[in-house]
Amino acid sequence: MLEVTALTKVFGGLRANADVSLTVQVGEIHVVIGPNGAGKSTLINMLSGDLPPTGGSIRLDGHDITALSSDAVSRLGVGRSYQKTNIFGMFTVLENCRLAAQSRAPRAWKLFTPADTHADTLALAKRAIALAELDGRESRLASTLSHGEQRQLEIALSLATSPRVLLLDEPLAGMGAEESLRMVALISKLRTDHAILLVEHDIDAVFALADTLTVMVEGKVLASGSPAAIRANAQVQSAYLGEEAQHG
Repeated sequence: MLEVTALTKVFGGLRANADVSLTVQVGEIHVVIGPNGAGKSTLINMLSGDLPPTGGSIRLDGHDITALSSDAVSRLGVGRSYQKTNIFGMFTVLENCRLAAQSRAPRAWKLFTPADTHADTLALAKRAIALAELDGRESRLASTLSHGEQRQLEIALSLATSPRVLLLDEPLAGMGAEESLRMVALISKLRTDHAILLVEHDIDAVFALADTLTVMVEGKVLASGSPAAIRANAQVQSAYLGEEAQHG
């Protein structure tokens, strides 16, 4: 579904990403890990169209999307979340998801028709809320949700756009143990119908979720493979996971 080949991003004299290649299939969670400054978020920003690559290519379902803008990439079926929660705090859960769904069914010619009368967008919004396991919270203001629920809502916003690919940038950031377990279960469930690329620092969650692991260091891919292969990789242990990877 998503194929990345020799993707490179240069900021002045800094190579934030250098020749990064990976693939993600529907039904798979591909997790990217690495120390701070490894280029993980830069990678996601290029895949989502938020940053133009300096070199390399991105293909979605066989089609080249390398030069497309973020809105064009989104319309083709790529949804994403951000490190910092990005929701509309003073809108309800349903209103948040309805706004996202409206991007898939724009009705500019019905400017004065109430948005909540559009059955198609409401159906997309309610489906996203259910998939993100926020049933019963539709009328809650987003700002009143717990941190974990706000992260779920951000995923629901992506789901409301009917994506085929989900790019999740540290979705467990700032969560307690119980919230993290709920998020891990949610992401695992979403793999059935989506190709998921996940950036995460929580190593327990990484090994619980990953079908494929890619380790980045200084903007480059150090190793990529199954979780068992990555755990046993001496270079990865030295550069990132440390001695605990041999025993944990």
